[in-house]
Amino acid sequence: MMLSANPLEKRLQIAGVLLILALLVEALCLVWKGPLAFLTFLGLGGALLFAGIVVYLLSLVSVPPQQN
Repeated sequence: MMLSANPLEKRLQIAGVLLILALLVEALCLVWKGPLAFLTFLGLGGALLFAGIVVYLLSLVSVPPQQN
């Protein structure tokens, strides 16, 4: 996967990758049985989901205006 040169697109792609990783971790935890599955679901999956949302929101508000 090649990241775009545009800073906004690059940050959005990073946010998307984090969100996809969070969903994969959470899907794997649904198959896994045991108390550690729940902790992994909340800890790792929740942290990745939170990071993806934060990167997405920060990318929307922190991109400088383009100069023509």
